[in-house]
Amino acid sequence: MNILPAKLEGVLLIEPKKHDDSRGFFSEVFRSDRLKEHGFTRQFVQDNQSLSVEAGVLRGLHYQKPPRAQDKLVRVLRGSIIDVAVDIRQGSPTFGQHVAYELSSQNWKQLLVPQGFAHGFITLEPNTEVNYKCTDYYAPDCDAGIIWDCPEIGIDWSSIVKPILSEKDTLHKKLSETELVFNY
Repeated sequence: MNILPAKLEGVLLIEPKKHDDSRGFFSEVFRSDRLKEHGFTRQFVQDNQSLSVEAGVLRGLHYQKPPRAQDKLVRVLRGSIIDVAVDIRQGSPTFGQHVAYELSSQNWKQLLVPQGFAHGFITLEPNTEVNYKCTDYYAPDCDAGIIWDCPEIGIDWSSIVKPILSEKDTLHKKLSETELVFNY
């Protein structure tokens, strides 16, 4: 398992190894000891899975506010996504910056998105399934987000011109209009 720090402190790109043979493959997709070597010591308590039937489904940019903030470990079980993490920590030298990676069932990569980052993804193909581990339980009263096309962040969501959004995701505000609750 290769674990690579992203340009944003705390975000990790994880590349589990696949061992193929005539029967299929085997892979260790999660190891807490390996994450600990990279400074991540929190415990995952909830797994979430989503299915997006169409290409162009955009989910995000989401985060949970303290005291129920979440770290997420994201992987794609079927299909492919552009996965995005945005630094929303006040005082961070990379505040408002983002990283974006293609995660797919083919490239087997995962993204660790720590607390203090907004997270979102867009599906690149139909019937994409995404699984992510969380370090706290979903808490509706702490649920928050930033509008997906915030010009202050400038995310390139691939070639998708008009994403498919939930009503909730159309109501988020720009970063500058969002209550900042994380400190660097």
